Amino acid sequence: MIRVLLADDQTLVRASFAMLVESAPDMEVVGQAANGREAVELARSARADLVVMDLRMPELDGIGATRLIVADEDLAGVKVLVLTTYDTDEHVMQALRAGASGFVVKDIHPAELLAAIRTVAAGEALLSPGPTSRLIARALSFPEVPATAGPEGLSGREREVLALVARGLNNTEIAETLGLSPLTAKTHVSRIMGKLAARDRAQLVIIAYESGLVLPGA
Repeated sequence: MIRVLLADDQTLVRASFAMLVESAPDMEVVGQAANGREAVELARSARADLVVMDLRMPELDGIGATRLIVADEDLAGVKVLVLTTYDTDEHVMQALRAGASGFVVKDIHPAELLAAIRTVAAGEALLSPGPTSRLIARALSFPEVPATAGPEGLSGREREVLALVARGLNNTEIAETLGLSPLTAKTHVSRIMGKLAARDRAQLVIIAYESGLVLPGA
């Protein structure tokens, strides 16, 4: 069972997500938080596997809560899946930098949200393909600390793969685009993460955009 913690300051939203999660045979809701501080506390006490984290909450927002969860050694196995309203949230990049394993938009189809939870809980990063470029373009309009490693040491093929990761494509889609097998695509992504010392695919996206390999809106 995937133990899910829901963090959102809107009671109705939490209740709706809770009903959806509980309807899945492989998931259970172990807690609901109305702000980031509650989310951190419940992640510790409820032994959650994954936190579905809203970004805009009182007391402590989703970015701050994500930083605290990721920095806590006792919560090393807890994943964070960020929810964004797409048009209004401009802090997705900060959330990814803070350690979130990915993000989805709030108007996502119910079945897609459950699939996203399973993907992130399994240790894979997930970026909602549609808004990726737009959100990153807006986020990069604000000065941030540059990435610690760039793609200079990557091969030509690895740079192609990295660019597609930055567009939000999964391994199967990358394989289809480049005419590779899914296993080969997965191997390329793993090697790229190793070379760039990236934590996950979300961090690869940051590196790709901040290094200029991929340009927002291109």
